[in-house]
Amino acid sequence: MFSHDRIWAAIDALAARNKLSASGLARRAGLDPTTFNRSKRSAGDGRPRWPSTESIAKVIEATGSSIEEFTTLMAGRGAVDAATQARRASVGVPLLGFAQAGGGGYFDDAGYPVGQGWDEIQLPARADETTYALEVSGQSMLPLYRDGDIVIVAPGASVRRGDRVVVRTRDGEVMAKVLQRQTARTVELASVNPDYPDRHFRVDEIEWMARILWASQ
Repeated sequence: MFSHDRIWAAIDALAARNKLSASGLARRAGLDPTTFNRSKRSAGDGRPRWPSTESIAKVIEATGSSIEEFTTLMAGRGAVDAATQARRASVGVPLLGFAQAGGGGYFDDAGYPVGQGWDEIQLPARADETTYALEVSGQSMLPLYRDGDIVIVAPGASVRRGDRVVVRTRDGEVMAKVLQRQTARTVELASVNPDYPDRHFRVDEIEWMARILWASQ
């Protein structure tokens, strides 16, 4: 009987063997890209979550592997080289255009990426499983971000005054701003482009707010 840790380690090893991140492996198999995220491997109360037999079957088929090969990985044989590859490889994170981000089906209620419409971008450094990327369109974020720049967003990171953030309102508007002030009732956002006005919202008008870690220009 294989343990919870060994099964998840086998999935990670299968991804690394195919030069994929865990999200890239899920996407190749036609699954939600967050299916194998580390945050999905245990419940909120700490109980282990097991991958479904259907999802395992799909990744085995999508990578041209066999159940025997997967069993070998669960036993820990052949996983060392895969783990080494994983450390050396770049990390794939979901990528979406700002123009698409206002539509439905791309984020859950907390602002984490879900759904099938995401592309993928490779980052040179190790990223959290929930990190994703947005491609800037238009000129509204000058001079910080130009059209075509990629901003890396971490929905799980804490947000403080002065941080650059991506905000989605309950009306579906998505914007990149600087958090100027946040109280129990209001959120004040400063525009990065002086040609655009600062924005003030009631807290209940904001669906989610996530910190921008850095930008690839």
